Amino acid sequence: KVFMIDEVHMLTGHAFNAMLKTLEEPPEYLKFVLATTDPQKVPVTVLSRCLQFNLRPMAPEVVQQHLEQVLRQEGVAAETPALRLLARAARGSMRDALSLTDQAIAYGDGRIEETAVRAMLGSADRGHVLRLIEALARGDGRAVVETCDELRRLGLSAASTLEEMSAVLQRIAVCQAVPDAAAALADDPDAQDAARLAALLPADETQLLYSICLHGRGELGLAPDEYAALTMVLLRLLAFKPTAPEREPAAAAAEKKTSPEPAAVLRNPEPASVQPASSAPATRPPGLRLPVRETENSERKAAEAPDSFAESATGTIAIPVRLQPEPGARTQPRAGAEGAADFAPSSDGDFWHALVQQLIADGAVAALVRVLALQSQLVARDSGHWMLRVERESLNQPTNRERLRAALAAAGHAVDLSVEIGAITDSPARRIAALEQQRQRAAEATILGDPFVQSMMRDFGAKIVPGSIKPI
Repeated sequence: KVFMIDEVHMLTGHAFNAMLKTLEEPPEYLKFVLATTDPQKVPVTVLSRCLQFNLRPMAPEVVQQHLEQVLRQEGVAAETPALRLLARAARGSMRDALSLTDQAIAYGDGRIEETAVRAMLGSADRGHVLRLIEALARGDGRAVVETCDELRRLGLSAASTLEEMSAVLQRIAVCQAVPDAAAALADDPDAQDAARLAALLPADETQLLYSICLHGRGELGLAPDEYAALTMVLLRLLAFKPTAPEREPAAAAAEKKTSPEPAAVLRNPEPASVQPASSAPATRPPGLRLPVRETENSERKAAEAPDSFAESATGTIAIPVRLQPEPGARTQPRAGAEGAADFAPSSDGDFWHALVQQLIADGAVAALVRVLALQSQLVARDSGHWMLRVERESLNQPTNRERLRAALAAAGHAVDLSVEIGAITDSPARRIAALEQQRQRAAEATILGDPFVQSMMRDFGAKIVPGSIKPI
C-alpha cells in the first residue's frame, strides 16, 4: 500500500508524533509519500527518516516528448507546433500539460492543431511576434502600431504577446552570444528565425527589448486598455533606440580614438569665445577658488601641439570650480559608522557621563535638554566655567543651555556654561552606544560558543536568524 500525504507540513505536532512510530518501523508492504511545498515546517525527526527528492519544473522539451508519447498511444493526431505551445503553457507542470491537452482535443474536435491551440490559449501567432521584432529592429513605428492593431482585431492576449516576444528574444540573445547554437538546431524553425533576427538586431538592443518586454507585462494591468499599454511598451524601445550618429563604424571610432589632437584644443575657435585669463570678473565672491588641474598626459599633449593651438587652448580648458568654505564656517558632523569609530574615552568624559546619568535618573533634564546633555562632550572645565561641544547646531539653543545650567546648579555645580559646534569623540550617548555594542557582541559570542548550538548547526544545518540575538 502507498499512502500519499499532500502538503504534509499542515499536520499538527500531535499528528506528527502519532505518525512518527510508523515512519520509524514501517511494515514491508507499506510506503509513505510525503509531499510538501514548505519542508522547513516539517519536524526534523520526520525529515531524518525520509528520503528527500526535490521536484523541479520540467523543461518544455521533456513535456512535449511525453505528450507526443501519450497521444501516439491514444491515437490522437497532433501537430508538433501545437504540442510546443501546450508544453510552454504548462510552465513545467506535466499535470497542467495533460489538462491543456484534453482541452485542446475537445476544442479541435479530436485533433490538436496549432491554429486551434493558439485560439484556445489566446497566444499570439509567431508571425506577429516576428513582424514586431523586425519592425523594432528597423525602427519602423508605423509597422509596430499596425501590428498591435491587428492583435486587437484578432482578440489575442497582450500578455501572451509579450511573453512570446520574451521567449524569441531570449533565443536571439543566445544566437548572438553563441553563433553555433542555431546551427545545432537546424531542423527547428524557431531557431532559424532567431538566427535571422540575430543578424538584424544589435546585441545591446536585444537586451534592452527583452528587459522592456519582461517589465512591461506588469504594466498591462495598470492601463485602462491593455492593447494601448502593449503599444506603449513596444514604442518605448524606439524612444530609447540609439540614433544613427551614435553607432559609428569601428574603423572611424578607432581613428578618432588614436587622433593626436589634444582634447582641449578647438579646431576653429570663435574669436569671441576665446578670452584671456585676465578677463575674469574682478569682483569674485569671497572664498571662491579656481584650481587648475594639469596631469602629465595633458602637459605632454600640450607640448606636442602647435604653438597657435596651445595659445588658443588657454581659453578653452574646462576649469572645475570648487566653493571653499569661509573661515570659521561650521561643518556638518559625520554620522553613522564613522561617528561610532571616532569614539575615544577621556577622564572628563567619565566625569560628564556619570553626571548626566545622575541628572537623568533624578529627572532634572528632559526633552531637548536631555538630548543636549547626552550628545555633548565636556572639553574643558575650571572652577567657574564649563565648555561643552556638540555636533548639531539645532541643540545649541539659549533656552536649552540655560535649562541645563540650572539643572547643573541644582546638582551642586554652579558654573557658567558655554556650547560650541564641532566634532566630538566622547559623549554619554556614544558611551551608551559602545556599551550596547559590547553587550551585543558578548551575547552573540555566548550563543555561538554554546555546545548545543554548535551541534545543531553541525549535525542539522541549523542557522541563527540574523538580528534574533538580544542581550538580556
